[in-house]
Amino acid sequence: MRLLPRLMSAMMLATLSATAGAAPVKILGFDDMSCVAWNASKNDAEVRAQQIAWVRGFLSGHNYARQSEQVSVVSAGTVETFVNRHCGEKTRSTLAEAAQRMSDQYSGRNAAITK
Repeated sequence: MRLLPRLMSAMMLATLSATAGAAPVKILGFDDMSCVAWNASKNDAEVRAQQIAWVRGFLSGHNYARQSEQVSVVSAGTVETFVNRHCGEKTRSTLAEAAQRMSDQYSGRNAAITK
């Protein structure tokens, strides 16, 4: 489990760097961040828990970078429900995109972050 704190730290740094310049955002995460991988992890509690923790870390990074538009506290169940719906509707999407859309919705912004 030592990998998870490193992934979260890297994610927060990626989120912070996204607000600093015009370069494309480099999202760090698992080797396979696809919705296919999310859907495949349904019956693997350990993998699913890591994926949910990654999304919650992403949302924490969002809160740090966008303190005026913070995501409210969300449970692991809420994250799982949101990503299940996102990946069910957009099977070619990614866990990162699901986390971005969740930050859009749960921050009250209801729109993608613009530069």
